[in-house]
Amino acid sequence: MSTTYNPSQPIGIFDSGIGGLTVARAITKLLPNEQIIYFGDTAHMPYGEKSAEAIKSYSVKIAEFLKFKNCKMIVIACNTASAAGFKAVVKETGMKDLIVNVIDPAAEYVVKHHYRQKIGVIATKRTISSNVYAKRISALDPVADVVQLATPLLAPMIEEGFYNNKISQTIINSYLSKSKLNKIDALILGCTHYPLVKNEIQKFYGKSVEIIDTSIIVAQYVKTVLEKHQLLNTSKVNKLGFGKKSQQFFVSDFTQSFEETSKIFFDEKVKLKQFNIWEE
Repeated sequence: MSTTYNPSQPIGIFDSGIGGLTVARAITKLLPNEQIIYFGDTAHMPYGEKSAEAIKSYSVKIAEFLKFKNCKMIVIACNTASAAGFKAVVKETGMKDLIVNVIDPAAEYVVKHHYRQKIGVIATKRTISSNVYAKRISALDPVADVVQLATPLLAPMIEEGFYNNKISQTIINSYLSKSKLNKIDALILGCTHYPLVKNEIQKFYGKSVEIIDTSIIVAQYVKTVLEKHQLLNTSKVNKLGFGKKSQQFFVSDFTQSFEETSKIFFDEKVKLKQFNIWEE
């Protein structure tokens, strides 16, 4: 590993929009001494409707921006980008084990806790068409029954601020009522936007199905990787809360819903910096 990385450097996190904030919140809650630099590519949201080549291009460009910002680790806090752009990001940045996607930790978790059971996955069209969850889970547990359902309305609905209301509950119920998801033992929220509607999904299933919030699992995985490479920041000297100078938030295009949602996560207004890296 390059000696240029040290514990005081920030963690870079990116997503197509507000969804990755669920991962950012989980990481900062678990690792309060860590600084983060977040990039929401709101100009190209939703990624789930884009081609694999376009997503690779966006992902590599953002990762290069975060590397330029001196990040010691980059977390691809987007399932679609993890499926389509992970290998390209690893190759282009040269950061190898310090690039974290959100799919592998979730696959490992579900196999550990639901071995040989029926696993449901809901995600964007692009993530589902990649078949990435079924492949990763089957590689670890060939007997697992993995069923996947594209739920394309959820991410843009959440991005526009429609969640925890009658409209969102109706759409969620319609998706989850599909016969494909009958008798599942666990449901992976295969998009980092979806933890924002986790309560509504849990309401549909009650206690019969474990709803797997990948943001919490990814945060724990990030901690494990940082510890392995001796990059975990244990110093409390720079311990600052959300929205302070230690945390930086960039968006490629300012949206009102992003600002409003960030308030919910961080209990205060987060200062967003609009920065279009494609014009640089």
